[in-house]
Amino acid sequence: MKRLFPVLTSLIGALSLPIVSAPQATAAEDLTLNLPAGEGCNFALDVSGTGSTARTHVIEDRNGDAGIIIQAGKGYTLTYTNADTGKSITFASNGSVSKTVIDPDAGVQTVRISGHTGLILFPTDIPAGPSTTQYIGTVVFTIDPNGVFDVQSVSGTAVDVCAALT
Repeated sequence: MKRLFPVLTSLIGALSLPIVSAPQATAAEDLTLNLPAGEGCNFALDVSGTGSTARTHVIEDRNGDAGIIIQAGKGYTLTYTNADTGKSITFASNGSVSKTVIDPDAGVQTVRISGHTGLILFPTDIPAGPSTTQYIGTVVFTIDPNGVFDVQSVSGTAVDVCAALT
């Protein structure tokens, strides 16, 4: 449950990769996260997501595992709430595309998301959180086998959710 927003993306390219699954509507269930102070923000943060209709394509690597995962479509409408004050902010999603490439040897995932993205960084991540940012643009990060996120680049607009809820 550590990560839900950039969820399910992994990539690696120089292989000939057959498509494993047809596009699937993820008719995603609504999501709810309740993060204690110090994880998403310096205060307790509640996150709810509704209305995702993203579709997922999975492409196998040379070992028959998921090598590339592509998600596209309308993501969640996200509402972030400061659990201490009740103040909230909502972001509608007009859509996003994510591509995750998984390195089968190192187990590192490289994720590139374009569009509307909520990204929560914990104190163990790079840069160290707690931080919660809502992006409209492109975000690139890696995830190591221990689940540590390392942000490589961002472009576009960014809203510091924690600051907006203070």
